[in-house]
Amino acid sequence: MTEHKLINKVVIAGGGTAGWMAAATIAATIGKRLNITLVESDDIPTVGVGEATVPSLMTIHQLLKIHEADFLKAVNGTYKLGIMFENWTQLDHKYFHSFGKSGMSCWAAGFHHFWLRAQEQKMAKNFSEYSLETLAAEKGRFAHTKDQSLNYAYHLDSARYGQFLRGIAEKHGVKRVEGKIDTVNLHKLSGNIESLLLASGQLVEGDLFIDCTGFRSLLLGDALKVGYNDWSDMLPANAAYAVQTKSHRPAVPYTRSIAIDAGWRWQIPLQHRVGNGVVFSTNFKSEESALQDLLKGIDGEPLTDPRLIRFTTGQRKEFWHKNCVSVGLSSGFIEPLESTSIHLIQQAIVWLISLFPTEGIDQNLINRFNQQMTAETETIRDFIVLHYHLQQRDDHEFWCYLREMKVSDRLQQMLDLFHNNGTIIEEQDDLFAENSWVQVMMGQGLTPKQYHPIVDMMSDRDLNNFMRQQETNIQKQLTSLPMHTQFIQYFMSQSASR
Repeated sequence: MTEHKLINKVVIAGGGTAGWMAAATIAATIGKRLNITLVESDDIPTVGVGEATVPSLMTIHQLLKIHEADFLKAVNGTYKLGIMFENWTQLDHKYFHSFGKSGMSCWAAGFHHFWLRAQEQKMAKNFSEYSLETLAAEKGRFAHTKDQSLNYAYHLDSARYGQFLRGIAEKHGVKRVEGKIDTVNLHKLSGNIESLLLASGQLVEGDLFIDCTGFRSLLLGDALKVGYNDWSDMLPANAAYAVQTKSHRPAVPYTRSIAIDAGWRWQIPLQHRVGNGVVFSTNFKSEESALQDLLKGIDGEPLTDPRLIRFTTGQRKEFWHKNCVSVGLSSGFIEPLESTSIHLIQQAIVWLISLFPTEGIDQNLINRFNQQMTAETETIRDFIVLHYHLQQRDDHEFWCYLREMKVSDRLQQMLDLFHNNGTIIEEQDDLFAENSWVQVMMGQGLTPKQYHPIVDMMSDRDLNNFMRQQETNIQKQLTSLPMHTQFIQYFMSQSASR
């Protein structure tokens, strides 16, 4: 049912990356006839640890016409080619999940099918040798290529990124109101949000409200009482410590994820510092022990005191309810193992713009938004669970529990299909494409029993030539790439003189 009230006043509750990305993107794309207000308090800190991204961030940057060099300078950014997973399969083992593709595929079968047969015939190197992004990351190399053959994302200072987006939003007419939200006022009959009463006594009225209040979820959770689907049974980590350290070596173009006894540590290199953290489960590890693991693992002088962040993995039962849309942590949380937090912020914003209720709140739009966001979030959840479930560690009860737990029907189907046939079924809007699933599954120790029969149409000689050609092409591209930090300096200096 549609509520026939034109949407003119959009109120965004909360700043940070979620709030300012929503403000900037809505204002820049459909904001001509909208009055957009963002309410935030300088006294409420943002979580501020979403410092690694995935390539989909380019979508928002294209919409906002962001020049990459300006962005890198503003956020002290570096490039990211993927994630190095250490100790995840078992101790002293590592593998790389890269962006982009590995080798050449055909219409019926991915490259890994050709690699499987070549490996049987002793014609193949390690699977990682056929990914330009993986080899470039290991060598510390990066550059923009003419054919855009190198797929990448960024490492960034999330606090600076929020301020960078704020500048764009305010240029497009977004009004910022400083203050703490005291009361969320609801309409007595419809139950919709009418206004926000600030601690100062100021009243901020709106037609559509966007909840970017983080874990507190003041609007969707507290005021509108939308429930929460708790995923702690599949993802039991519920706390993290974060600390920043000085850089004292060139930044590598990848994120490090290092598994420990009951969780994992991250390292994210920026131009000026390194972001460090540890994610763990308090059911299996004390906060004191986790903090010691973090401090023992940092490489460089601390710039900040370690900050404890508590969370419950899961999602709201609805992302959009009545006239309130949740964006970011207010809608749920999946631990940052694959750097998906900013992606989910972006996806909520893009879908909101696509389904924007100009003529009034329409339940059909709400249903479609919720269906899309639920499907995407659950798919990402399954991909994260994959890392925990598919491993052979037996050195701690944490890992034993995760290996033996029941996973979703969809993930189990993915595991069975890949193990039995090497098959990956991609959904249209999946963030992680076939090669991501292949790299993680094989990196975690799951190798298909058989390859696709189309591979047998190649003779042994042709297959050998095919594999050698893949290696030659990648090595040729690799040798042309400069060092990562050198490229950043060169690119920013060239752009500064434009």
